[in-house]
Amino acid sequence: MSVETEARLEFETAPFLHSLFGNDAANLRHLEERLGIRVVTRDGWILFAGPVEGVDAAKRAFADLEEARRGGAEIRSREFQLAVDLAANGQGNGVSELSGVRLLGFRGRKPVVPKTPNQLEYLRLIEANDVCFGLGPAGTGKTYLAMAMALAMLKAKQVQRIVLTRPAVEAGEALGFLPGDMREKVAPYLRPLYDAIHDMIGFEQGERYLEDGTIEIAPLAFMRGRTLAKSFVILDEAQNTTREQMFMALTRLGEDSRMVVTGDASQVDLKPNVASGLAEAERALEGVKGIGFLRFTGEDVVRHPVVGRIIAAYRKARGN
Repeated sequence: MSVETEARLEFETAPFLHSLFGNDAANLRHLEERLGIRVVTRDGWILFAGPVEGVDAAKRAFADLEEARRGGAEIRSREFQLAVDLAANGQGNGVSELSGVRLLGFRGRKPVVPKTPNQLEYLRLIEANDVCFGLGPAGTGKTYLAMAMALAMLKAKQVQRIVLTRPAVEAGEALGFLPGDMREKVAPYLRPLYDAIHDMIGFEQGERYLEDGTIEIAPLAFMRGRTLAKSFVILDEAQNTTREQMFMALTRLGEDSRMVVTGDASQVDLKPNVASGLAEAERALEGVKGIGFLRFTGEDVVRHPVVGRIIAAYRKARGN
């Protein structure tokens, strides 16, 4: 039988306390259910009652949330529930640590902040390695965070340009027959990259960078024969590269450059008899100095909460 206890936390004002749980009583119900405790709040105080381990976890969660809030973070349901889940697993300072990492914030736009521990580890791996692989399901921020890091390094003059590429599988790389100039030809396949640029730095600045070559977007076929120096290269949708394409892309890296490769092995669009270059790269490069791997899970999905549940249900049904 577990020992029962109580703990009361007091804050300077009721609004500040309410901001710690997103001004949403549903979050407090989640706290009660997740930790098996009872919660009462009045004015500027909150009381936890129940098993010692549950009360201690609630205290850790609120200490984490308070540190994050005082650091300027906005606490919403996602942040609150993450703090509770981390505290329940014996961890602390998860949300405050995440909110302490902010990229860009270009001209009044909100900075890009990692939303899960894996996303934070991903950014650290990108900083620490010449080549980083971000692998996992859609919606985990693989490409978006890579783009944010690329723009931050461009702003800090650590690189001179950003090169974004992905295989145009649907067109079989035979883009010459499509109407328009190069950007118009490849736009349908590279739309997510354009969207990320415009979201982070605005349409006008993004277009200026695209026009003057500071940001280059091109299908993977156009990387052959080049050496990319002082560049931040993002190879997106890498599960759709062939073995030859992946080797070619990785060996384009020049002096003072780095590369992020993103992909999802569950969404390969190659023909059945064509091996994925990403699968071979995973096998060949694991443990190689200067190369980092981060494997995201459904828990890292930052789209609508149901997306994570959809991914988990499909993986269970498919047995992977």
